[in-house]
Amino acid sequence: MEFLLSKGDYPTSFRRSLLVVLVCVMVLVCTDQDYYSLLGVSKEASSREIRQAFKKLALKLHPDKNQVSSNVWLHFLGLTNRAYEVLKDEDLRKKYDKYGEKGLEDQQQGGRYESWHYYRYDFGIYDDDPEIITLDRGEFDAAVNSGELWFVNFYSPRCSHCHDLAPTWREFAKEMDGAIRIGAVNCGDNRMLCRIKGINSYPSLYVFKTGMQPVKYYGDRSKESLKNFAMQYVTSTVTELWAGNFVNAIETSFASGLGWLITFCAERGDCLSYQTRLKLAGMLEGLANVGWMDCGTQGELCDNLDISSSTTAYFPPGATINNKEKGGVLVRVVSKKILYLDKAMAMTKERINDLQTVPEKHIGLQYIHSSEFCFAIYKADGKNDFLSTLFFEGKKILYDIVAFAKESVNSHVITLGPQNFPGKEKEPWLVDFFAPWCPPCRALLPELRKASKHLYGQLKFGTLDCTVHEGLCNMHNIRAYPTTVVFNQSDVHEYEGHHSAEQILEFIEDLRNPSVISLTPETFVELVERRKREEIWMVDFYAPWCGPCQALMPEWKKMARMLNGLISVGSVDCQKFYSFCHQENVRGYPEIRLFPQKSSTAHQYYSYNGWHRDSYSLRGWALGYLPQVSVDLTPQSFTEKVLNGKDHWVIDFYAPWCGPCQNFAPEFEILARAIKGKVKAGKVDCQAYGQTCQSADIRAYPTVKFYPYQGTKVNALGEYIDSRDAKGIADILNEKLEAIQNKGKRKKSRNKDEL
Repeated sequence: MEFLLSKGDYPTSFRRSLLVVLVCVMVLVCTDQDYYSLLGVSKEASSREIRQAFKKLALKLHPDKNQVSSNVWLHFLGLTNRAYEVLKDEDLRKKYDKYGEKGLEDQQQGGRYESWHYYRYDFGIYDDDPEIITLDRGEFDAAVNSGELWFVNFYSPRCSHCHDLAPTWREFAKEMDGAIRIGAVNCGDNRMLCRIKGINSYPSLYVFKTGMQPVKYYGDRSKESLKNFAMQYVTSTVTELWAGNFVNAIETSFASGLGWLITFCAERGDCLSYQTRLKLAGMLEGLANVGWMDCGTQGELCDNLDISSSTTAYFPPGATINNKEKGGVLVRVVSKKILYLDKAMAMTKERINDLQTVPEKHIGLQYIHSSEFCFAIYKADGKNDFLSTLFFEGKKILYDIVAFAKESVNSHVITLGPQNFPGKEKEPWLVDFFAPWCPPCRALLPELRKASKHLYGQLKFGTLDCTVHEGLCNMHNIRAYPTTVVFNQSDVHEYEGHHSAEQILEFIEDLRNPSVISLTPETFVELVERRKREEIWMVDFYAPWCGPCQALMPEWKKMARMLNGLISVGSVDCQKFYSFCHQENVRGYPEIRLFPQKSSTAHQYYSYNGWHRDSYSLRGWALGYLPQVSVDLTPQSFTEKVLNGKDHWVIDFYAPWCGPCQNFAPEFEILARAIKGKVKAGKVDCQAYGQTCQSADIRAYPTVKFYPYQGTKVNALGEYIDSRDAKGIADILNEKLEAIQNKGKRKKSRNKDEL
């Protein structure tokens, strides 16, 4: 294709004719091609490579630049866009790999027409920038919870301000490369992720760091301002070593089990810059100390260490420090970028298998391919078990290696093979069947390590490389990667959720304490049809082979946990109980029905017809059928009961047309139930009673205010509560009530003392 379409000696009209023929031929044949071939990528392609391939294809064959029939183009676009929509989505890609087109029959088809300008300038703004990591839904949580510092740009491809920021963001990323991770999230492609993260304007810039709440950047968008803001969160120390502190610093560190990474700066050679040393110190925190030595002033000490030119050496605990060749492990520096460790730590796969003992918490380097390294962490337990494995694509820099080591060294994930694969053991195991070339597999590994720490001593975690142990994977019918399975003696449970530690932990918790009741025809009649008058049930009628049903299941279980104590949740397997589902007039899967509280006028059930089937959307829909506990207030009742009454009140000021108000309404009802008996809950319609809301200084909807009664007339403006979460608001109110109670006790005590 490249030869036929190259300019060469062919006239323009001839090339255009060839292009028309080519597109027509491709339309005829690509329905028989798999999605990878259609986009011209391999099954090992990363999300970025898939986006780049689709963009290249769209630009090359777009009718805005070529004389191609729009009908032909739209048909071809439908096919290529369909391939792109499936392969960019982690869940759909896995289903396609596992079942082919059959597993996607119920999924929405692609085919939206976009202009050539959109594909050229708006599609994936940062996909071609190596310093900026484009994060998708399946990668986001693993990245920002990795222990590294992230600065993430949430953008929309159609936002002009986002395009204005792009050149500055690129320059900023280049300058900060290595110090922090620079990311970008395309909210056009990841609407649900951005919605969950509360992104409502573009661009939105947030700093993420484990152990702290995300911090939004509000400053001006210059490179210097961005840099100053980000560096506030970089905390690291580099020690200057000299004859007076060298021996003591080394011995103290070795005694605590930490090694030293030392940069020796001499007249010759390439000395690591101050900023690079600072970056390394931050990345190695908890693994090794970082220091530097000026061989110009410490010449004798450098001579004793056989340092003749600038170099960087790592001294593991217990190393002999008078000879770097024996004690240190050199880190080579090329063009001021730390690219790979010396051969002193490089081992072939055969050498690693020959090892009998290795120092605990030592970092090993295993050579896998001629162009790629694989790093592993292993401990001296007599088995040489690899706890974790990391496969790099793109730049292979030390920052990646040490971040991986820092996370892995305390994890509890065992590399499995035929000799240690779990059989019918008493202890349950979670096993991840993976392939090294699979991008979702690489994204899952850090999440497994994180989950393993939470469940240490309760569940064992292991990984099995199916490219090495193909027979073992075939034995367990593994057809797609990654496939995650829990083995609990004779019970086997396959995990179908998103690849995040949070959802893996939820899956395990649900195996222990099921949140969804599996209903049979008999129990459906007993529990649902004959439910108590005040009971509400939600039931999912599904078929195990149905793709959308599989996608719904983890969200359904999560929703059930969120509704615990408010609404009962069940499911009916319509493959197993086909006649019963037919009798209940179930015509498609999944069919979600809500059975409300019984009354003379109540419907038998309500069907869910919403577009979104995530846990939050389903929960919000269900809560709308709970009987209202809060009180609707008029101007008169607001004055009498809230301002002049003798009760504590929490008020939701809202407008009926306001979308966020509608989303918050079910949450406020949960709050009303949680605080019943302590604080009364009321609602004021600001569209109907604008004067009341104006007097209360309401400037946005929804606004939540607390009106406490303390023995006197309450403050007419109330106390603003900055939360939209029922539990969060309840916690705030309980703290305020406790403070009021303590204040009352102190007042009584003072009055008693005066008497």
